[in-house]
Formats: sequence, C-alpha cells, structure tokens
Amino acid sequence: MNNWALNVLCCPSCGGGLYLRNARYVNENVEDGALACHNCFKLYPIVDYVLRFARMENYSKNFGFQWNKFAKTQLDSHSGHPISRERFFRTTGWKPEDMQGKCVLDVGCGAGRFAEVALSAGANVVALDYSNAVDACWKNLRQHSNLVVVQGNIYRMPFKPECFDFVYCLGVLQHTPNVRKAFIALPDQVKKGGKLVVDVYPKLFLNILWPKYWLRPFAKRIPQKSLFRIVKVMVRYLLPISLAIGRVPLIGRKLRYLIPVANYEGIYPLSKEQLKEWAIMDTFDMLSPKYDQPQSLETLAGWFKSSNLQNIDIFRAGFFVGRAVKECSSEYSSLD
Repeated sequence: MNNWALNVLCCPSCGGGLYLRNARYVNENVEDGALACHNCFKLYPIVDYVLRFARMENYSKNFGFQWNKFAKTQLDSHSGHPISRERFFRTTGWKPEDMQGKCVLDVGCGAGRFAEVALSAGANVVALDYSNAVDACWKNLRQHSNLVVVQGNIYRMPFKPECFDFVYCLGVLQHTPNVRKAFIALPDQVKKGGKLVVDVYPKLFLNILWPKYWLRPFAKRIPQKSLFRIVKVMVRYLLPISLAIGRVPLIGRKLRYLIPVANYEGIYPLSKEQLKEWAIMDTFDMLSPKYDQPQSLETLAGWFKSSNLQNIDIFRAGFFVGRAVKECSSEYSSLD
C-alpha cells in the first residue's frame, strides 16, 4: 500500500479515519502492518502489501482459486493482444487521456486485467476484490507506484464517500448474493461529476438453452480442485467438438454454445494453446460461482434511474452495460 491511499480509506464498520500502525516499508510501499480506526479502534491487517478488510474464506473463494491459477491469462501484457483494453474502453466509453492522474476504483479486480488498463492510462487505481485474487493482482501489477490493492466487501467498502473520479465494476455484480444491493453501494463512491460503469450477465429467455445454467447447480457443489480436474477433462474432449461445430457455416457460431465449454475461436485472436487455456479458465468460471444471477435490461435501467445519476446510457454489448455521470447536486435519491 502507498500512503496516498489513506486519503480515500475509512473504517468500514464506523466510517472513522484510519492510521498506520507497526508499518514495515519496502521502498515506498507498506509490506506489513495494520490500519487502525481513530473512532472504534478496530484493526485491519496489511499482509503482503494488500489491505485486508475481509475474511480470507468467503462466498467468492472460487474466484480466488481461479485467478491465482490463471493469474496472467487475461492480462494484455501476457496474452500479447489488447483484449482487455478494447473491452474496457468499448464498455466504459472513457478516453485514456481523461483518466490521466485521476482516482479510479476497480470493484472486483480479479487478477487485475482492467486495473492494468487503467494504470496504463496514468490513473491512480484502487483495486478491490472480496477474494484472495487480490494477491494475484498485486503480484501482477506491483511495479506500478500508483496502485493500491484492497481485499474488501462490496457491501461494506472501506472508502470515504465520493472519492473517485471513475468507478467501474465489470463481470462482478451477478456473482454477489444480492445484486441490487451490490449496485447500490457503487454510486456513493463516485465524486460529483464523476463517472460510473457496470455490466451484468443478460437475463434472457434463451438462457434456458445454455448448458451452463443446468450444470452449475451441481458443479458449484463440487470442491474446487475436483471441479478443476473435471473441467480440464471436459475441455480436452469437448473443445475439439465445439471448434468443429463452430466452423459450420451460418449456424455454427450459435450451435457451439450447446457444448458446455468456453470457445473463443473467431472472437479473440488467440493461439491454439491460448484457446485451450482460456477454455479451461472460463469453463471453470461458468460452473464454479456460488452465485450467478443475470439481470434484465429493464432492471439495470431502473437501478440507474433511481440513483443520483445523469446522462444514463443502458445498452447491450455482449453483457448488459450501464454507464452514467454522478449529478453535481448534493441530494441523493436512494434506491431504498
């Protein structure tokens, strides 16, 4: 952690200010120590450069397993392709030059695929995740002096209100226990005049045809290591079938979704080895989450309209996407 993070942090229990205790520095980063609350005196450990406001074991442990197993797979610097960068700027509609020197909150950072993009734009990034994927994120991006990594709960984020110029939450909300409540937590983090972007899995009638949704109720109960071994076998035998079906003219790209493995041929410019690696990673991602709750476009639009947001734009880009600007007025219209 860097000392500049103290300007945005607060106690998630009482909202009090925090100060460092027993900090051990390596260069300008705090490797170990604790954050103490001025008001309620609670202590929050700093372990291996990561600020810890959450228990290590929680509902997101499958993502911790996944992103430590595939720590670098989705990083553009590793894949050699601007896959994350293109998705980030296409989804947010932001411009890199607008993010230079700004304070950015990445909610659900995983191994840091989008944090890497924001950092490359010159932003000061606070990357938050509930799982121990934060360890992969720090290891991947620790060379950036403008990065702070936080393990924390989206429902009780350890940040002062309205501290961030840009807040994004991509690929995350549907995996929380209460998606609406998770969304409600986000606008409060945005500065007046700042920008918010989220996306959610689309709730569609055709989802009933997707094998993911009738396999997952069983798969999510399987221990992670056992499920991972099963997924590797599935990919070994089913990915070639999916690839063959996907190459059928006209209908192949649609029909291949009936095979329960992730297949990115023709979507991303990946090598044969990368296609297999991404297939294992995202097939596990499909089957392992404790929560997977798609949302309708109308529901997402309703959340935005009931918040203190303006210039709302709701659309589909694979996922359902919502983006908006925080109003500059001091009044807040709650969803409750």
